[in-house]
Amino acid sequence: MKIEKRKRGTGHSQRNFIICGLTPIMILFFVFSVIPIIYTVVMSLYNYNGFPNPPFVGMKNYTQLFHDPEFLGALKNTVIFVTVAVLLNICIATFLGVLVKSLKKDKLRGFFRGWFFLPAVVPMVAVCYVWLIMFDPANGIINQVLMFLGMGSPVNWLNDTRTALLCIVAVTLWCDLGYNLVIIMAGLDSIPSTFLEAAQIDGANSIYRFFKITLPLMARNMMFVGIMTCISYFQVFAQVQIMTQGGPDNSTNVIGLNIYNYAFRYSQMGYASAMAVIMLGIILVISLVQMKLGKTDWEY
Repeated sequence: MKIEKRKRGTGHSQRNFIICGLTPIMILFFVFSVIPIIYTVVMSLYNYNGFPNPPFVGMKNYTQLFHDPEFLGALKNTVIFVTVAVLLNICIATFLGVLVKSLKKDKLRGFFRGWFFLPAVVPMVAVCYVWLIMFDPANGIINQVLMFLGMGSPVNWLNDTRTALLCIVAVTLWCDLGYNLVIIMAGLDSIPSTFLEAAQIDGANSIYRFFKITLPLMARNMMFVGIMTCISYFQVFAQVQIMTQGGPDNSTNVIGLNIYNYAFRYSQMGYASAMAVIMLGIILVISLVQMKLGKTDWEY
């Protein structure tokens, strides 16, 4: 009886601790996430321009969106940006993580882990202004290096429709790569060495071990990295706003910048809210698909 009472008392105290710990977090989540989302959905049904008593328009904002070439172009640019940037980010971060993990000394691994993570703590605004100087067609260091190597005339990187979006991708990768690298390295460190040692004894080479053992065992880490990176990149804004303002010829205009322009420049907040709801739906669907595809039966 005493043991049962002690177990009940322990379970009750743990439940109280969990409730007390989660309640403030859930309140903050509800106030700063759930309520704004509901308010955005409601506002998207009105022709709201900042003045009181806006007219109700129902689904008109949504139907107008899919006949708006500016929004469709921004959606296309966002999808291209997310696809290219996410794939490059995960592939490069995984490659670098495996290289750093292969180093023998712990101090050397820690040094490179911190070195690659360093750009992630630099404010995005500062990063963008530094890269603006580097991309300068006349005096930028990138063109200076290319000219020194005899690789043609200066390139107007941010004013060329062929290179502007790629420049945004490059800046984003430079600033954000270290975050995923740290997560991937944590996943690599958590894999029991017995699996890889057994495969090595059986004669499996390093490529086979990586694709058949390491990657499957890191499925949960890779799913987390993929979902969080997609969510972050679909909301890309600062890089585009500072470096190109959506130009040239709207070649770098993305949904985040489009929402900002319609909400704060054109005062069409109902229309901008409809864009935000569409972006939320796209992110939700992609996240659910990734979670479905990322399910694995691997346990260790």
